[in-house]
Amino acid sequence: MEKGKIVFLNGVTSSGKTSIVDAIQSKSEAFYYVVANDLFEQMIGDKYLKEDYWKYLSDAIMMMYRTAKLFSDCGKNILIDGILVEKPELKPHYEQVKEIFKGSPLHIVEVYCPLEICRQRNIQRGDRSVDQSDWQHDIMAEHITYLCTVDTSVNTPDECAEWILERLYNL
Repeated sequence: MEKGKIVFLNGVTSSGKTSIVDAIQSKSEAFYYVVANDLFEQMIGDKYLKEDYWKYLSDAIMMMYRTAKLFSDCGKNILIDGILVEKPELKPHYEQVKEIFKGSPLHIVEVYCPLEICRQRNIQRGDRSVDQSDWQHDIMAEHITYLCTVDTSVNTPDECAEWILERLYNL
């Protein structure tokens, strides 16, 4: 069985990842499965997140990656809405991702948006701290090999989705 494609949208909160997921799903019937940091974080009880946020979130994130790999191994294409950060509980995060997805068709896309715009989006959302994108940016993993970079400050989610799908299917 051919493995499904894995597209990992990597960017800080409010950079536009979820909007791009929605746009990809509206343009391609091939990507109807999504795993997201937010969804897996919701699986953890508040008590544990308050007790040791990064310990429990790190466990959930690694399970999210293994879930995505399982979908791919079953021939299903999958989108990951997440962020590769380097925290002691996850180090080396990017290396762990490469190991989990070794032999799988993993394509990481950088979802970029200037931090001042992310701050404005965080305020509009109301469910994020104003500076959440800033502190995530400060701990993002570096030296990642990307399929491409999309900039949501100059392109719509639909344009970003088209660019990603074009790059993905013209490999």
